[in-house]
Amino acid sequence: MPPGRPGGPPPPPGLPGGPPPPPGVPGGPPPPPGGRGGPPPPGGRGGLARLGSNSTAVRKSSLKPLHWVKVTRAMQGSLWAELQKQADANSNSEFDVNELASLFTIAPKTKGGSKSEGAGKSLGSKPDKIHLIDIRRANNTEIMLTKIKMPLSDMMSSALALDDSVLDADQVENLIKFCPTKEEMELLKNYTGDKDSLGKCEQFFLELMKVPRVESKFRIFAFKIQFQSQIRDVRRNLQTVASACEELRGSEKLKVIMKNILLIGNTLNEGTPRGQAVGFRLDSILKLVETRATSSRTTLMHFLCKSLAGKSPELLDFHEDLVSLEAASKLQLKALAEEQQAVVKGLEKVEQELTASESDGPVSDAFRKTLKEFLDASGADVRALSALYVEVGRSADALSLYFGEDPAKYPFEQVASTLLTFVGLFRKAHEENLKQIEAERKKTQKEAEKEASQDRTPVKSKDGFADRSPRSPFK
Repeated sequence: MPPGRPGGPPPPPGLPGGPPPPPGVPGGPPPPPGGRGGPPPPGGRGGLARLGSNSTAVRKSSLKPLHWVKVTRAMQGSLWAELQKQADANSNSEFDVNELASLFTIAPKTKGGSKSEGAGKSLGSKPDKIHLIDIRRANNTEIMLTKIKMPLSDMMSSALALDDSVLDADQVENLIKFCPTKEEMELLKNYTGDKDSLGKCEQFFLELMKVPRVESKFRIFAFKIQFQSQIRDVRRNLQTVASACEELRGSEKLKVIMKNILLIGNTLNEGTPRGQAVGFRLDSILKLVETRATSSRTTLMHFLCKSLAGKSPELLDFHEDLVSLEAASKLQLKALAEEQQAVVKGLEKVEQELTASESDGPVSDAFRKTLKEFLDASGADVRALSALYVEVGRSADALSLYFGEDPAKYPFEQVASTLLTFVGLFRKAHEENLKQIEAERKKTQKEAEKEASQDRTPVKSKDGFADRSPRSPFK
């Protein structure tokens, strides 16, 4: 039966008597707002205020989130305050909300999949976790937590008990690094949903937030772990400086060598303003290598070593008395003072945190107990270290004065460096003297052998036989 007649099929769209054509087809009605070829929907391009309301055309749950830290109140004079004013005056936006939604819509999960996936889902799959923290920071936090193989509650109990048999220094440093910031804590405080649905990072932060001043407590823990090694290192370095001062002042061999240098210098400077000196500045001993003999490469240092080797060879090994000099020359008293002060200030922070934790309640009971025991034991160590530093400082100043120098202008570090350099130059000159002596010995021996070989040269006798007897000087 022809289309359009009673009882026949309906006419095709667009023909008389048929339904109207679909929107957007020639001859049909205009497409709805937002469709292809139609005008943009109201608010499709809107201001800052209108953007939030119009973006609900696409459900919020279907859009990928931007993990930022939200500002809820614009400070006067800030960029955000200016933008709010502009949004009120001009509602035009620079982007299309619909395009944004089409680009950043979360891809729907496929219904298909392997049989194992289907079987897993039939048993009940875990719902997606909610992430409030920046995704990169959350991932790094979760990686850190995998290295601490224990439940969060056990980890916190060990940390608050300051138990370094469970958590080491590196793990505690990581806990400090991944403590939640004020902004992150504010995000979590404002979250009103099911906390069990939050991600691992968020769960970790919530656990830390149960403890008042948790970052401060972690820092105290790190200080406690490193305390004994810090005390030991500073004490050892101070003792090295003290030993070097004692060795230099107590070396009789060095004293005799300095006396010989004074005698040599006064001999060379006799009749000049530099003569008749009762002593010399310490760095003058390095100038012995700069003064050379007139007709050879010999320096005053070579001459000094040669003279001592001839008359007082027992002085040549004077450096063996100065066993701590090289190690001490690498130390700076100022740096040691800073390390010692860091220990003192660290202990002061421990005392402050102990006082502050008195109002924490039961959550900090174990922390307070352990910290008080630590303070009682460590206080004596810090006082002893401070006393040692004062004593070593006096010895260092006395060493500068011993060599006729002002400690303020020529401190211990400079004294040690100058004398270590002198030791190296002295030993090098002595070795060069020994090589020179050995070279001269070999030269003399070679000349003697050559002369001896010439004396044994064969000479024909009258009867034609070779006469191998040494030549007679009388023939």
